[in-house]
Amino acid sequence: FPQRTYIFTFLLSSRVFIHPHELLAKVGQICIKQKQQLETGTEAEKAKLKSFAAKIIQLLKEWTETFPYDFQDEKSMKELKEIAHRITQYNEENGTVKKIISQMTQNLLMALSARSQYQEIREKFRQPATDKGTILKTKSQSTQKDILSVCCDPLILAQQLTYIELERVSNIYPEDLMQIVSHMDSLDNHKCRGDVTKTYNLEAYDNWFNCLSMLVATEICRVVKKKQRTRMVEFFIDVARECFNIGNFNSMMAIISGMNLSPVARLKKTWSKVKTAKFDVLEHHMDPSSNFCNYRTALQGAAQRSQTANSNREKIVIPVFNLFIKDIYFLHKIHTNRLPNGQINFKKFWEISRQIHDFLTWKQVECPFEKDKKIQSYLLTAPIYSEEALFIASFESEGPENHMEKDSWKTLR
Repeated sequence: FPQRTYIFTFLLSSRVFIHPHELLAKVGQICIKQKQQLETGTEAEKAKLKSFAAKIIQLLKEWTETFPYDFQDEKSMKELKEIAHRITQYNEENGTVKKIISQMTQNLLMALSARSQYQEIREKFRQPATDKGTILKTKSQSTQKDILSVCCDPLILAQQLTYIELERVSNIYPEDLMQIVSHMDSLDNHKCRGDVTKTYNLEAYDNWFNCLSMLVATEICRVVKKKQRTRMVEFFIDVARECFNIGNFNSMMAIISGMNLSPVARLKKTWSKVKTAKFDVLEHHMDPSSNFCNYRTALQGAAQRSQTANSNREKIVIPVFNLFIKDIYFLHKIHTNRLPNGQINFKKFWEISRQIHDFLTWKQVECPFEKDKKIQSYLLTAPIYSEEALFIASFESEGPENHMEKDSWKTLR
């Protein structure tokens, strides 16, 4: 029987060419054909049939465990049950086969139920505050609640961000990631399939990154006094550094992105008071030159640490998700799906599945940090400003300095 990595690559990449329920139907047809050829033959042929049945069971077991959502529709579930029924007939005297199939079906139903519940309780995406009057009114209230009033320890906040990250990535599945490739092929071929839109799980994770960036910018821009604003900037620099040390590169990048947004970056009087040495180191790690070479070196180091780690704390690797997606996109675009002889370019899909498999390994790490409901509630529900609102708050903190900024300020007011 092929190795698990081969089966994983095959099942993952096959959906680029054929819908999972169509592939399952082909497996069913092969089962019927094998039974017709071997069941009336010699004892040796009957033994071959039993061996074939064992391999089909192994295939279905790995398929249902790794890609349970392939069986969410009635058609696929019906086909699975029919194949399972045929397999038990090949070896009726063996009660173990029935037990394995029964356990496999039970585990599949539990996995589908858990995923369904997650989708039912999923949160609504946070919408940025846009009302100018509210923003200006809030800005004048120096006693307003901010992140420092909820958590003033950079390490603890970095740990809570990591908790949220691991919770988010646990709901991203390999087929969600492979759908990116399927979607690109559909666009290239001008086809329209109902399942090629960005999945909710990917959208929710992408939205989390954007919300964290905007939250960082909001927390900085809405602080009235320069001294406190400087402290806020330095606090987030320390949080980003702790995220880096943990291996949470996604939150680190989101924080840096938030501090590099124009409404924050333009606060020159504030930045002049900030000790920027630590921020410079962080920016060096996330320098985009040479295809984010510095970040990739750090990621590789974290991945190697994870492989030899004895504790969950050392196993944490959360890559910058947007870059991870771009890598899959790049691999897909530079290599063709098929070789010149018409055969599938399995080497290409092997490399894509290897990267996705690494991500799946990292996302299965159990978070070693205890959940702090108060901190997480703030991170997930605190009001965030739109880009326009951020500029209003920024200009309120430090007035416009040039003609372009003055024109923008007039328009915003």
